[in-house]
Amino acid sequence: MVTKTTKKWSADVTEHSDAMDLEKDIFKSGDPEKIAASLKHSAETSSRRKSSPYQSAMSMLTFYENRAGKNLSADEKDTLEKAKGKLRELFGKETKMISNQNTRVGCKYDFEPNLLNSCKHCL
Repeated sequence: MVTKTTKKWSADVTEHSDAMDLEKDIFKSGDPEKIAASLKHSAETSSRRKSSPYQSAMSMLTFYENRAGKNLSADEKDTLEKAKGKLRELFGKETKMISNQNTRVGCKYDFEPNLLNSCKHCL
């Protein structure tokens, strides 16, 4: 007989994997800059990561976003998308443009031609 477990596999991954140690409730702060800065700090100071600090930080952000999924409000999703942009900025990564120059890779919003290499969403 299979018994139902009350603990989700994602919690087990977070507790027992080589994941970074993160600031408590950082994703609930609602501040993209604070989220990005905290992830950057955690990634750079972690002795448990197996990839570059940038990859580790972005992976943790994506992991949280994917696990929270449908439970995130539109505002929370927007905050996390903005945090990704801030994280790229903090690590000196450029946002890649796709060939038609109308949309940024990873951004579902339109390119704003009046702003140099920026979209309305990623500001």
